[in-house]
Amino acid sequence: MLVSKPRGWVLILAVFSGIGGVSAADRAPDTGRVIPSLNARATPGPLERNPELPSDAELAAKDATIGVIRYNARDVFDFGAGDEITSLSRLANRLHISTRQGVIASQVLFSAGEPYQPRLLEESARILRDTRYLRDAQIRPVAYHDGVVDVEVTTQDVWTLNPGVSFGRSGGQNTSGFEIEELNLLGLGTQLGLGFKSGIDRNSTSAFYRDRQLGSSWWDLSVKYSDNSDGRLGETAIDHPFYALDTRWAAGVALRDDQRIDSRYSLGEIVDQYGVRQKQVTAYWGTSNGLREGWARRITSGITFDKRQFDEAAVVPLARPLPQDRKLIYPWIAAEWVQDEFYTARNQDQIEKTEDYSLGWRARGQVGYASTGLGSDRNAFTFTGSASKGLRWSDRQSLLVSGSLTGRVEGGGVAGGLLDTELRYYFRQSPRRLLFVTMAAQIGSNLDLDQQVLLGGDNGLRGYPLRYQSGSRRWLFTAEQRFFSNWYPFQLFNVGGAAFFDMGAVSGV
Repeated sequence: MLVSKPRGWVLILAVFSGIGGVSAADRAPDTGRVIPSLNARATPGPLERNPELPSDAELAAKDATIGVIRYNARDVFDFGAGDEITSLSRLANRLHISTRQGVIASQVLFSAGEPYQPRLLEESARILRDTRYLRDAQIRPVAYHDGVVDVEVTTQDVWTLNPGVSFGRSGGQNTSGFEIEELNLLGLGTQLGLGFKSGIDRNSTSAFYRDRQLGSSWWDLSVKYSDNSDGRLGETAIDHPFYALDTRWAAGVALRDDQRIDSRYSLGEIVDQYGVRQKQVTAYWGTSNGLREGWARRITSGITFDKRQFDEAAVVPLARPLPQDRKLIYPWIAAEWVQDEFYTARNQDQIEKTEDYSLGWRARGQVGYASTGLGSDRNAFTFTGSASKGLRWSDRQSLLVSGSLTGRVEGGGVAGGLLDTELRYYFRQSPRRLLFVTMAAQIGSNLDLDQQVLLGGDNGLRGYPLRYQSGSRRWLFTAEQRFFSNWYPFQLFNVGGAAFFDMGAVSGV
């Protein structure tokens, strides 16, 4: 077993710049890194509730109904909340097209005249905060009269036109790119992007489109196409998800056509390469009885076509056997349980942004059967599963635990089996200091030849070459002291830093 030698404590001063928008990395709080929220000044916490209002329990006992829903949309730079008035901030507000009120209203889970349910206010705010074009969203009751509760929905936009040139270096490898991305086209919540990226595995010229609420509905349409140096990638999906805990149905279709060259690594060096052609189609339908006694229970069924063909690549000759072609066509059924228990935090994984975390149980299991009678090249049971749970002992300490399992049962044994587990511990030392510790493990069983368990500078072992070690099992430990400053230079970027210690190992073949 090769054990990476710890590089010790390393102080990194992370400076994040830009006048608005949320980076793609901002959508991945499970990376275990301090993530910037661009244009996120040192804002106050949640808006205070009027102390003269009855409590939520009292409003429920009075059978209060919702009256006027007031929408308070704030500009990118909110001068009324203390943002400095400069020529740049004035220009940004004039050029920016604000999110249309109808786009916000279509994501709110309550309407005037309905019974007042504080849970729906909280969940609506979470849905709004999950968008990339809003910096924050808060919903609160503001007045009560004659059995009616007036509600205010407060949102603030970010600067959503993100042109830029990027350069990076990790594990001894350079990356670069240019992109122009609009996260909120014409204020409609639609994403549109064009870009070029020179990456580790390939160079890509890509275009991307996504409308999370097609025609003001809950249908989510996304299209992506990449012309790559080693092939191409096309993805299209239309999806009506279980967008809320009380959603009663879901459905969707996703298509993927991918042609690429994959590499196998050892000690950070490419051992060999092979061509991959993958075609995948999935269609599904789901139903639920909604939220009952704090739980949402869902049943989903679908069918998946997954065909993968492999051939030799002319660039690097094969040093290991070529992966075996696979063609799996299988109907499947899945069950899911989601517990209604959440909390919000600031300065935890992201800087100066309200973050939502699930403390309740979230579990999903799926089984399917591929048979030669349906056109598969083998008979096999397929399985996937995941579960997560959070614990919060106090306002200072929390623990998030998650795990997932995937693979097949064929020929009397498990094939392509992969188990992932992760523990994430947060200790709040002050509003601007936090200790983060995580332990992750990945275990493979009879992996397919196109599967590798890798560890290096690109997946957690900072300071080491990319994909430095490979095998069938790995573990990774990280301790990170995070610092969130209130320095907001020119009202353009926040400054934060972290001192970290990474250690891990890979074993098996």
